[in-house]
Order: sequence, then C-alpha cells, then structure tokens
Amino acid sequence: MRVLGIESSCDETAAAIVSDKKELLSSVVFSQAEHQIFGGVVPEIAARAHLQQVGVIVKAALDQAGLTFKDLDAVAASSGPGLIGGVIVGVMTAKAIAAVHNLPFIAVNHLEAHALTARLTQNVPFPYLLLLTSGGHCQILIAQGIGKFKRLGATVDDAAGEAFDKAAKMMGLGYPGGPKIEQYALSGDENRFELPRPMVGKPGCDLSFSGLKTAVRHIIEGFSPDGTIENAVLSEQDKADLCACFQKAVLDSLCSRLKNGIKLFKKQCPQGTHLVVAGGVAANKALRQALEKLVERYKLTFAAAPMNLCTDNGAMVAWAGMERCQAGLFDPLDFSPRPRWPLDPSAKR
Repeated sequence: MRVLGIESSCDETAAAIVSDKKELLSSVVFSQAEHQIFGGVVPEIAARAHLQQVGVIVKAALDQAGLTFKDLDAVAASSGPGLIGGVIVGVMTAKAIAAVHNLPFIAVNHLEAHALTARLTQNVPFPYLLLLTSGGHCQILIAQGIGKFKRLGATVDDAAGEAFDKAAKMMGLGYPGGPKIEQYALSGDENRFELPRPMVGKPGCDLSFSGLKTAVRHIIEGFSPDGTIENAVLSEQDKADLCACFQKAVLDSLCSRLKNGIKLFKKQCPQGTHLVVAGGVAANKALRQALEKLVERYKLTFAAAPMNLCTDNGAMVAWAGMERCQAGLFDPLDFSPRPRWPLDPSAKR
C-alpha cells in the first residue's frame, strides 16, 4: 500500500510517498525564502507560492519514487490547522488527484501528522506522552490512538517556536529564529543573564513564554544609549550569551512542565512507555539532550523523528494518511479545510 501526502499549511510546499512497510519512497520539500525579509510568514505570499509550486512538487515526489498516480492507494493532505490559503491549495490539489484517479481522500490534521511521525521511523506504541512544540503550537498531550488525544496542558500565550523567532528577531539574527539561536548558543555563556522560568513550580502542565520574551527585550534595551531596542548595540559574544541563556530558560520551562505531565501520564496510562517530542522545535539538539536525561529519571523511552522530518514535510502527512487509511478512516471530497483543528476538541481553549 502506498499513500501520497501533501503539505502546504505554512511556508513549506512538500509532498512524499510512504508504504505500509514504513518505507519513505520519496520526499520533496520546497521552502519559501520570500518571507525572510519580513521576519515571519506572510500568509498571502505563502498561498501564492504554494499555488505555483504544488504541481511541480507532487510530480517530483512521484518521479523520485518511480511511480505514477496509478500506483497509489490513497492521497492525503494537511487539511488544518494552518494558514487557510495554503491549506486550501493542498486540500484542493489532493481532492483533484483523488477524483481524477479514483483514489480515497484523507484529510490529515497537521498536528497529528507531527505527532505520528516518530511511529514511521521507530517502534512507538500507543499510548505515549507527547510534547508537541513548534512555531504555532506548544502542547503536552497523551496520544491514545489515531485521532485520539488528551491534552494535559498548552501554552497560555506564545508557543516556544514563536518565542525563539521573536527573540532572534530582536537580536537581529534573522528568520527562522530557532536554528539561529541554537547555533549562537553553542558559543555562549548560559549563566551570564538572569531570565525567568515561566510557570515553573506551579501545578498542572500549562506553559508560558511571553514573559521570557519580554525579559529578553529588556536586556537588549540595556545595550542601547537611549533605552530603545532599535539603537541597541550587541557584540557577537553578547548575542551568543543571550541566546544561550534564552535557550536554557526555554528548556528548563519545558522540562519542568513535562515532569508534571509524566506524573499524570504514568497515573492515567501505567502501560505507557514513551515520551515523544514532535514539531519544528524538536529539531533542537539541546532540547533532545535535555529530554533524554529527563526520561532516564522516570524510566521512559525517548523518541523523536529524524531531524529532517521535524519541520513541516510531506512524509509526516503521508504517514498520518497511511495510519488513517489502515484504520479505514477516509474523508468525503466535500471536506472543508480548517484554519483551526484542535487535537483534543474537549479542551477548553
């Protein structure tokens, strides 16, 4: 069985084909560089770029796998949440392929695609504890099964990836900010600046990063002769030290909240064995190292997708489509793309 997956929810146009034997037959990703000058993704520009590239990317995925549409068993598309213009492009493309070639259509929740990617590359049984962290989302959940997630906590303001991007922008490091901060942090002193650890010590699993971002801004303003961030002058070492301190604060916050999550997970799912990290921030090596140390203490197994499958890609959509296909979960061609699509609909916010 082979499934084609199409991803277009943000600023990557991607397509991939996977088999039911967990073979990644092809994976093609086009990253839009147009947004760098704006310091973030511009939805209208992203949608137009998806429209221009999606046909080329799908063909490239088929060619790379040495297949045609006749060799596919289903087509899946990231159908939300995301920037609705881009989501529509991917969904309509997948629907057209399904209609023309008489293939089942599968509407994939973009967040579930991230959540299931570790199951493509590793043996991760349900249930497992999940840290889903990216530019737009930061949640701690229990993955109970396909389409079944229980949210234990979520950010009350900014996502971790968003905080990385905004902190990097304030330091003039460019976009995307996560990889820039991680690189600078390698040569920085993580003890030079004092930064808060939001929510640490409080009950529950909710997270917060807005105050941390504000604290970074105040530090940068201290390097300005007139107290404005626009006129701040930081040396390369200043930036490295601030990046190291910021990254350490984020990791401390995530690990602290996960400790509470692990205790709830063990109580509710004593048979569970894994902690999985997914989403773009999961590509951060320091985060992986911190989580590996954390799970040792609680006798869990750490799992994450390969680095190249952490950020948005077609393979995660194709695999989520495969999992749903194997469970007999298909969608009608009148399925409506969703700008918002929570993994746990029962969560209050």
